[in-house]
Amino acid sequence: MAKRRFYTPEDLAAHNCAKDIWVSINYKVFDLTELIQANRGPLAQPLIEVAGQDISHWFDSKTGGVKTFMDPSRGVRVPYTPHGRFLHVPPPEPTAAWNTDFGTAWWLDEDLIIGRLTEKTRKVQIVNVLTHQTDLLTVCSEETLEEIRDRYMEYNKHAQSYTWKKLEEDAFVPMDMEKTLDENGVPDESEEFDKLGIDFDYYYPVIHVYFNDDLTNS
Repeated sequence: MAKRRFYTPEDLAAHNCAKDIWVSINYKVFDLTELIQANRGPLAQPLIEVAGQDISHWFDSKTGGVKTFMDPSRGVRVPYTPHGRFLHVPPPEPTAAWNTDFGTAWWLDEDLIIGRLTEKTRKVQIVNVLTHQTDLLTVCSEETLEEIRDRYMEYNKHAQSYTWKKLEEDAFVPMDMEKTLDENGVPDESEEFDKLGIDFDYYYPVIHVYFNDDLTNS
């Protein structure tokens, strides 16, 4: 998958094994693939088991660190890891076997962040005027049309050779590829449909794409 600014939950869920593992924490998406491959063992297993998932609930949203709790038997705060201790989390008891030469804990390592999890997805229909093919895409509400076009490349490898238009007052007008759907006057009306008790699946915004007669190289 190409690196993006924003990812959908479906994008995240596709990376769900030890050889290809992503997780998200407070909307930050981490690629842990190389970390896990370099540190296979019991401390990697809890992370492998949640590959492709959001694990924000493992962490304190204020401090950014692993959640802790008061150990009643010792009267000290210790990491709260109900799924098992994982990489870079210290053991509950002092031990000479605890190696701290890893540097920055992975959940604080900016180099592992590859983008952000969208705060909201939305769906849009793209109609190819040349071929009459219609594709329904799930996109991130924060994405520009250029970024949505990158997603559309999966369905049309020549997508860059098309002009994107929307229907406005009985005429099709070009859209600004550097702006989002909302900024192009294509609002997300799913909440309004929900309030009215209307199934949003019956209506999706439609974008018409017009071929420019200058196919890109494949």
